[in-house]
Amino acid sequence: MRWVDMKDSLKNFWNDFRREKSGMFGLFLLILLLFTALAAPLLTSPDIPQKWKTYWLENPQNAPPAWSNYFSSTTKAPHVIYTYHDLHITKSKDQFGDTVYSFEIPYKYNYQVPVKDIVIFKLASNASSPLDAPHISIALRRPVQDGYSRVVPLLDETVSSNATIQLSTNTQVRRNVLNWLKQNKVQVDPTLEFQLLATMDTMKFLFSQIQPNIQNMMDNPKPLHGTYTLLVNVTAKPGISVDFSNVEIVFMGRTYGIMGTDDRGRDIWTGLIWGSRVSLTIGIAVAVLSVLIGIFYGVTSAYLGGWKDEFLQRINEFVASIPTLPILILLGVYFGGHIMLWQLVLLLVAFGWVGIAKVARSMALQIKEQTYVEAARALGAGTGRIVFKHMVPQLLPYAFAQIALGVPGAILAEASLSFLGLGDPSKITWGQMLNEAQRAGAAVNGYWWEVIPPGLAITLVGLTFVLIGVALDKVLNPRLRRM
Repeated sequence: MRWVDMKDSLKNFWNDFRREKSGMFGLFLLILLLFTALAAPLLTSPDIPQKWKTYWLENPQNAPPAWSNYFSSTTKAPHVIYTYHDLHITKSKDQFGDTVYSFEIPYKYNYQVPVKDIVIFKLASNASSPLDAPHISIALRRPVQDGYSRVVPLLDETVSSNATIQLSTNTQVRRNVLNWLKQNKVQVDPTLEFQLLATMDTMKFLFSQIQPNIQNMMDNPKPLHGTYTLLVNVTAKPGISVDFSNVEIVFMGRTYGIMGTDDRGRDIWTGLIWGSRVSLTIGIAVAVLSVLIGIFYGVTSAYLGGWKDEFLQRINEFVASIPTLPILILLGVYFGGHIMLWQLVLLLVAFGWVGIAKVARSMALQIKEQTYVEAARALGAGTGRIVFKHMVPQLLPYAFAQIALGVPGAILAEASLSFLGLGDPSKITWGQMLNEAQRAGAAVNGYWWEVIPPGLAITLVGLTFVLIGVALDKVLNPRLRRM
């Protein structure tokens, strides 16, 4: 075919395709999905595939999306991270010649439920022994509440390099908060004191109004809204330097980001973005290979005819009779409990071509009787030339439609195996996300944000290719083309 003829054919095809509104919408979704998959390292971070295997300690666990506050009567504090660029560090000398680094972090609190914790990460120093380690002092200045002390001393201890400082679960912090409450004439039952030192939710007391009895503060805390200030002093001995360049002060929120977090603190939105890469790769690879094998197998079978056709069709029927999902499950167990992605693609292709081959054979039987095929045979054209040059191109419209319609099935197959725990654990896939949510009891505990987004993502990809496939079928199939 000449380039001019091909150009005209493509132009006519595009003019017909763009009249299909559903197809154009599917094409828009496909472009959006492809952009998301290709730009995943830029939209998130290039090290996410390695990081996904670990716990994300800087994030809260099982936190719902931040926008869920708009639909809840009880608003929860969002996740906030302060870095070195947010700190205004002052440097001074004390009476002993030690260097004192001081900074304050204002935090505006306007919610019903406070943060889970306040955590300091990656505070580094060049101290070579615990005796030379810097000393950190942390306090919290609360908004004005008449008659009560505003500054709560929280922590006063040495800190090793790159240590993680968690205030909520620190025993010294809990003891200091209890002493501060007692100083403000809050009645604390002695029988409860030991229990509070072990289990108290420190943030609940720090961000609520002081009441006469601590039991009331535990059972019915009243939030104290306003601007809080975290006061931090780091004291270093002469010759010891403190590095704040990588420091992070995290107000561990009860809500997080666009899609929330899972039981490991991993950002579900990040998982959705990276999962699109694997889903599209598997879906497109399986669909293309299955259609190519099915087309060539069916056309070759139809052209050869006779006993060869019968033999090839018996093989086709044998493969078609194999129950795909149970066999994939057994193979997953055989492969050590997990099927690698390349193995999964090969297995899905091995079982996915049979239906396409049947349809291709029936279409090829009609093409075989066409005059141009008879003419090519009379001129001495070989079997390969007739099949590839004259017959297969006539099935390309059917092939394109089947590729688009075959992608959702491949994606669902991968998601099904991953959900059953037989997928590739080294890759981020939507099926793996559903499997991990199921193992963590997300559905039982009402963590809907860990289940619905991956499920909707699978549905969206399926819908995208179904819309494109149906539109292609209407454009390329004369019997379905609109008049």
